[in-house]
Amino acid sequence: MNYFLKSASYIFHPLLLPLFGVLLYYQISPRFIEPEIIKAKSYAILIVTILIPLVTFFLLKNLGAINSIYLRGVKERKFPLMIQTLLMLVVIKMIFSSYQSPELYFFFVGILFSTITALLLVIFNFKISLHQMGIAGLTMFIIALSVHFGKNYLTEIAFLFFCNGWVASSRLQSKAHSVLELVMGFFIGFIPQLIVSPFWL
Repeated sequence: MNYFLKSASYIFHPLLLPLFGVLLYYQISPRFIEPEIIKAKSYAILIVTILIPLVTFFLLKNLGAINSIYLRGVKERKFPLMIQTLLMLVVIKMIFSSYQSPELYFFFVGILFSTITALLLVIFNFKISLHQMGIAGLTMFIIALSVHFGKNYLTEIAFLFFCNGWVASSRLQSKAHSVLELVMGFFIGFIPQLIVSPFWL
């Protein structure tokens, strides 16, 4: 059971969830999208949201700004969240257009607002669960897609709610977060996606 709970922290790492959202969108969207476009956009997101943060994390670790990629301390989160904010702006400006891909464009706008909120809380010396923030945001995005496309995605939504509980249990079991930090993480991930959804529904 311990291995099962711990695995959630790796499977649903905050760096992976934006890419998961993009891949899920392309998988369930009823629209026809050129395979070459899907491949190009997916690789771009992989580079900007995973590879670049990993490189910067190792750089920050060598500079002594952070101790590990897990960012357990509140102060350790400041620079990674600032970098993440800039990278979300890159995605919004250069990868997805509000005209051609409004769903994914506003998905990343929601992530941007969640990241900024998490950064502001760090400035006030309060940390939230970034894992919970990420999976909650992805859950709301899929709910909105179900409404938007008029499709029944109840299986995917139910699985994502299970994943929310799995992630929360994992973070509690590892004593990485308190219940309050998990609850705050859930709402900070969920609410921005809810707020931006009317712009593309």
